[in-house]
Amino acid sequence: MEIEEKQAEIIEQFVKQASAQKGSALGPIIVEATSHPSLFAFSEILAVPTVAEVVAFVKLFFRGISLHIIYLRSMYLQLEGTNNSVHLEVLRLFAQGTWSDYKSNSGRLPQLVPDQVLKLKQLTVLTLAETNKVLSYDKLMLELDATNVRELEDFLINDCMYAGLVRGKLDQLRRYFEVQFAAGRDLRPGQLGSMIQTLSNWLAVSDNLLITIKDKIKWADTMSELDKKHRKELEDRVMEVKKSVAIKEKASNVLKMEHATYWMVV
Repeated sequence: MEIEEKQAEIIEQFVKQASAQKGSALGPIIVEATSHPSLFAFSEILAVPTVAEVVAFVKLFFRGISLHIIYLRSMYLQLEGTNNSVHLEVLRLFAQGTWSDYKSNSGRLPQLVPDQVLKLKQLTVLTLAETNKVLSYDKLMLELDATNVRELEDFLINDCMYAGLVRGKLDQLRRYFEVQFAAGRDLRPGQLGSMIQTLSNWLAVSDNLLITIKDKIKWADTMSELDKKHRKELEDRVMEVKKSVAIKEKASNVLKMEHATYWMVV
């Protein structure tokens, strides 16, 4: 939540800048946005079928800045189909792509500045962490173009963990990074349906678990009542035995007294 709140403030700043610019003047703003060290969500400046959908989507993640997205959609429309559309491709890359995607399409994309390269590699780690919580050093070095383990670990610690993007454990012996937490990225096309299905499955499992818990509570209550009943019966039996013993002792004492009196008379 802290990351989202911080990004909301940053997005608002870029919205104000974008609302005052047009055409090629938007290029530097995009470079600045994709280079910003604390901004990791970019879908808000990509067009969607209607403004209403944009607003609805943004409200889920960045409350309080929905009205500003209208300006961002305008920014998108000014770029699509023009000579400045390359900036739109950069936005798409940072919203949905990885460092490998950039290398595969570097011929038609502008050269990234060092801060953009760093940002895209950070986003690549988040993408890898979406599907696998144990990331091998070999896989990470390949995806991030790290030349050695020291460089990789420095990047993970200084640029990912300290930035609050991921939490986890580095295992130098087994050469892997175990991810315990990873911030979410912008949704990619087709990913929303999968997410809804995952949440639906989770909800069904939760409902079944809740039913099981209720059944366990009911069983525990029943067993508690049975235990109380059994304890009451046991206590009643103990009292009956005590009364019976007391009566027998009293009768025995009476007999002893009568017997003693008899012999005293004789």
